[in-house]
Amino acid sequence: MKNGQNNEERVRGKIRMKNRNFNGGVLTATALALVLAGCGGKEGKPAAGAMPAPEVAVVTVAPAPAELTQDLPGRLEAYRTAQVRARVDGIVEKRLFREGSDVKAGQTLYLIDPSTYRAAYAAARAAVSAAAQVRDRDKQLLQVQAVSQQDYETAVTSLRQAEAALAKASLDLGNTRVPAPIAGHIGRELVTVGALVGHGDATPMALIEQLDPIYANFVEAGADELRLQKAFASGQLQRAGAATVELVLEDGSVYPEKGKLLFTDKMVDPSTGSIAIRAAFPNPAHQLLPGMFATIRFPQALAERAIKAPQRAVLMNPQGSYVLVVKDDGTVAPRPVKLGPMAGPDFIVEEGLHEGDRVIVDGVQKVRPGMFVKIVSAQPEAGGVSGANQHADAAHGEDSTTRHHAQGE
Repeated sequence: MKNGQNNEERVRGKIRMKNRNFNGGVLTATALALVLAGCGGKEGKPAAGAMPAPEVAVVTVAPAPAELTQDLPGRLEAYRTAQVRARVDGIVEKRLFREGSDVKAGQTLYLIDPSTYRAAYAAARAAVSAAAQVRDRDKQLLQVQAVSQQDYETAVTSLRQAEAALAKASLDLGNTRVPAPIAGHIGRELVTVGALVGHGDATPMALIEQLDPIYANFVEAGADELRLQKAFASGQLQRAGAATVELVLEDGSVYPEKGKLLFTDKMVDPSTGSIAIRAAFPNPAHQLLPGMFATIRFPQALAERAIKAPQRAVLMNPQGSYVLVVKDDGTVAPRPVKLGPMAGPDFIVEEGLHEGDRVIVDGVQKVRPGMFVKIVSAQPEAGGVSGANQHADAAHGEDSTTRHHAQGE
């Protein structure tokens, strides 16, 4: 009995070893089904018990006008930035804002002890009053020649000096209430209540950033710009008329608000060989923050007859890029392609695809070259991919698969 159990365990171990070899790439289940189908006596006849044809979704490509875009890395920057600074010396008495809130321009943020400046203002007012009395007295005495013209002019000058001192005292007293220079989002406080500020320097007290709109700064290689200008000159491409741009966030999602291209620098940075570009995006919900990395997608040119392929349909191997197409007989074939610039989320295919080719976009993981497939849906794509006959494509794919299986029978 024990020897029988040992033999059973050895048989099970051999089966597990064969399964590992099978799964390791010696022969997949799908490939085995194809081999059995090929041995059925007639071409295209599936063997008894063969796996059904895998289901795939395709798009039918067709030349169409397309807007060529380029994705460039960039960084976000606040539309405006202003430091809140103390303009007079003194002890901070109160903080009148909430950290991390939005403030309005001119809103009082801090209160500096005003007692010294209030006293100075009162003294300056008294000095102006006294100087005005001296001037009025000398003016009357000048009329009877009791004082000289020089004495009168000295009194007038003294009054003006007193008025200037009063104006400065009033300004200093007003500066004890520290206002927000711009409207925007204020961060954390940089000084605390009780701190001495403005002693010999304009002490930074907080930072305000205006986030709506927000800048996006990015760069383009000077060589790319040169190639683009040559394509314009030769008539191969046309200039894109729109100045709107898109923002692709770090998680791959596209920001819903369109941006506006503000300027493209006309100078190449000698240290990097790149050209600076800036765009602005609406940011009403403050979803975009200064310092964030993002990808800016902006239109470069227009192509009259371009063939596009969705990104998910393009595969890579050591030889380069390729796609899987469904042939007229319902089987899968690899097709090497040469990729050009982007057109939104799609690739422009410069070589390798032709009008009418059916490119697999969903189900590429389930198929291999030479397999029969069943087209269950054909997803339409915007521009460069024909979706008008998508249901016909699906029916054609089903008929071709069924027809070849029937011929085998």
